[in-house]
Amino acid sequence: MKVTLDLNALLAQGEITQAEFDKFNQFAARGTTSLAFNILIGFGVIAVSGASLALVPSASTAILLGVLVAGLGMSLISAGQTQWRVLANICVLVGALLFGGGIVATGSGSVGSFLIVAAAFTGAGILARSGLLVACAVIALSVSVGAGTWYRHASYFLAIQQPTVTVALFTSLAIIAYHISKRIPNEYEGLALTAARTSVIFVNFGFWVGSLWGDRNQEDNLLASSLTFSALWAIALAVAWGWAWSQNRRWVVNVVAVFGALHFYTQWFERLGASAGSVLMAGMLALAFAIGLRTLNTKLTQEST
Repeated sequence: MKVTLDLNALLAQGEITQAEFDKFNQFAARGTTSLAFNILIGFGVIAVSGASLALVPSASTAILLGVLVAGLGMSLISAGQTQWRVLANICVLVGALLFGGGIVATGSGSVGSFLIVAAAFTGAGILARSGLLVACAVIALSVSVGAGTWYRHASYFLAIQQPTVTVALFTSLAIIAYHISKRIPNEYEGLALTAARTSVIFVNFGFWVGSLWGDRNQEDNLLASSLTFSALWAIALAVAWGWAWSQNRRWVVNVVAVFGALHFYTQWFERLGASAGSVLMAGMLALAFAIGLRTLNTKLTQEST
């Protein structure tokens, strides 16, 4: 268990003595030195891997380097040396990304290649207990069903090519991951919750895109209209809000509030346009929404203490 303490405040309040302050401060200095050393070596690993890949730029090189670097990280984790934990996590993350990039390049971005990457990231995330890798696994799975992003000068784009499949797939994954989190040891609970939370984000992305353009199959037949997505999204947000409130799940409450606002403003400007009156009204509602969200968070915090 990790606890964060303000040593200066505790000393000023008389909660600890000067001798205890000096002792704890020495422990903190050691931890800082160890962290800095781990990060420095981690940057060295990244530099060596990047240079090797630049010298022999091929997918097989990326896969081999990924396996070697991730293997190094796994061996450090297996050794149980806590002072090398940061370096081990860096190695596992870098190795997994190299391996994933090599697999995707080998498979020319096929669905199968992203499924392999998702499985590899999941396994590596569990072994390394890395929430970041588990989240990356969910992202890789989303790409396999047509999700994607890209950037153009001063513009960012989100693509959800199959909104219906995206909503159904990640709703199921979020529910499964949440229930798994309640049945596994505590050290793995956070990983399952990370998968569930990342899935919730993609569920809302699917609804968001669907509420604008609907969904069509490859034969261009309409599967669900934008109005259908808008209505279902509102219902889903309301149900999620009620559940999160009853279960005191503040993260879900905040996510529902954010996407509820996105839903509202998306439909608002789609229907009313960006006129002076609509922008003024939207701004006033945003202020009211922010105050309400802050009040709700304060109440939930008080109830949990």
